Amino acid sequence: MANFTLDDVRQRTYKARDAWWTVLLVDPLASRLVRFTANRTRVTPNQLTVAALILGLGAGACFAVASWPWLLAGAALYHLSFTLDCMDGKIARLKGTGSVFGAWLDYIFDRVRVLACAIALMAGQYAATGNVAYVWTALGVVFLDMLRYMDALEIYKVRSQMRTRLNAAREEAHSLELAARRANGEIPDADEDLRSAEALTGDPEADLEDRVVADDPAIAAMQQGFNQRFPWYARIRNVLMAGRIRPHLISGIEFQMGVFIVAPIAAAIVSGAIIPVVVVSGAGLLAFELIIIYKFWLSSRDYSRSLAKLNAKIETYRAELPAEYAEAAVGSSG
Repeated sequence: MANFTLDDVRQRTYKARDAWWTVLLVDPLASRLVRFTANRTRVTPNQLTVAALILGLGAGACFAVASWPWLLAGAALYHLSFTLDCMDGKIARLKGTGSVFGAWLDYIFDRVRVLACAIALMAGQYAATGNVAYVWTALGVVFLDMLRYMDALEIYKVRSQMRTRLNAAREEAHSLELAARRANGEIPDADEDLRSAEALTGDPEADLEDRVVADDPAIAAMQQGFNQRFPWYARIRNVLMAGRIRPHLISGIEFQMGVFIVAPIAAAIVSGAIIPVVVVSGAGLLAFELIIIYKFWLSSRDYSRSLAKLNAKIETYRAELPAEYAEAAVGSSG
């Protein structure tokens, strides 16, 4: 059997930046369960993913009963389901057993769990009260969950395309610049290639959620447009990041917990509390999604300006070079 320590789990599986619910309420328990599971069992990440879905469906069954003891039981099961859902990724990172299929399975089962629990929770309340507002609330929960993940996937894809295109343009401009200097008989500075390599790095802030604690923590944000308009944001971000908490305080995770943990607990105490809690959670999610879209819009403007400048440099260098130098430079950059 393996002999992973709790520090191994933290350094190799904790994300450098994560949702505050995960950091404060899940990781302290999940890390200890991961250490036990990794050292004492042969449980695989995919098995944990399946177990998380089963617990999630169990939470849905409890929600459907609608009485206060079952609402509390459903909330507890949902939290345990989410804990197992976090454990599968940690086990995969710790043991190096992650797979593309496992990532797909985790994503699909998450959506199934949200759909099943939303229908069960609101259907149970509708059956108990006859209030049709619960039906519309269920549709709203499913829609917001779908919107959040579709938006995240699309922004990630477009940002990746933007970075790829910018890096290619930077590399081409750098190669043409070196070719122009060689054609003029100049010797490139010794650190020129180093500066070019630094320019080709990805978006550090966007990549934080894919990094773990043990990776290099020296990260500088590359959100020039947003930071110029809101200079105080960097201070708040840095305070949160010191505790591994991402500035996106109400994400899909907090929204789910608000709907399937906070709302049932509130309803067990105060009858009819589910819809108000869900509305507040949904409003918070939409507000932070709008901030992300705004930041993305500003990033797209920065991207357009940067690309235009690079293309202008490329055309300038090409015009200065003999044809054979330009072709050689472009060929080496590709």
